[in-house]
Amino acid sequence: MIFKNFILLIMISTISVPVFAQEVINLYDGPIPNSKANQVVERSHSENDGIVRIAGVTEPELIAFFPERDKNIGKAAIIFPGGGYSILAIDHEGYAVAKRLAEKGITAFVVKYRLPSDEAMEDKSIGPLQDAQRAIQLVRGRAAEWGIDKYQIGIIGFSAGGHLASTLGTHFENELIPNPDHISFRPDFMALLYPVITMEKEATHLGSRKNLLGVNPSEKQIAEFSNDKHIHANTPPTFLVHAKDDKTVPITNSERFRDSLVRHHVPVKLITYDHGGHGFGLDNQTTDDRWFDHFIQWLKTID
Repeated sequence: MIFKNFILLIMISTISVPVFAQEVINLYDGPIPNSKANQVVERSHSENDGIVRIAGVTEPELIAFFPERDKNIGKAAIIFPGGGYSILAIDHEGYAVAKRLAEKGITAFVVKYRLPSDEAMEDKSIGPLQDAQRAIQLVRGRAAEWGIDKYQIGIIGFSAGGHLASTLGTHFENELIPNPDHISFRPDFMALLYPVITMEKEATHLGSRKNLLGVNPSEKQIAEFSNDKHIHANTPPTFLVHAKDDKTVPITNSERFRDSLVRHHVPVKLITYDHGGHGFGLDNQTTDDRWFDHFIQWLKTID
């Protein structure tokens, strides 16, 4: 496996990685599963809103943010940025969150996961989930080395990244990558920010559904990737955040997930905001209330 240690701000694959990221790790140390020869080129751009967007990811990575040794509390969080399964909003839904977690003593890993692509994948519907499974497999497998309790590894997902996270959290028994050491893919907790949960047409984000499942997904595919339908008693405790005025991903996504968790007696907390819309990342600028503070307190309740 190739490691690239960070001391100064450098460029990786034309993408600027913040100086506080200590390590970039190739997600796979061999052939990437479910991939095929392609001409897809990874690219990064930023528009007037200042959001850095990455597209065309074919070589997935983990970007690690380690806390200071004396502040390390032994927990870890694996972060999946959103972007409708077409891009990764990797700064404000990735690096910014990871930095804040590291400041709280939590080791954080931002996943630069593959985006669904018929050109680059044999089956685009499972490509992101394979990377999510590999991310938790890698972190749990190296937990002792990084000072992490292997039973305190959770996931955080935003928007379509929230769909990916909730798919991992509800489909962890369906192993889609080699797992010779039988490492558990079950996260110990989930935080889902304005997540896409359902693939049902009346409530989903249609762009995410199209990018992941194609223009005309089957009823079986829709059911398989509607994650509120796959909750059971062993689903991880979940923290949800959603704005009521979200026009991109309706709040019913989080409400459906919460209600199903409650029915199965799984600990859940839903933070709602009257305003904020979609994609606010770490800080909803319409309020002084910070979901991140609630999340840190909630983590203490599920120990």
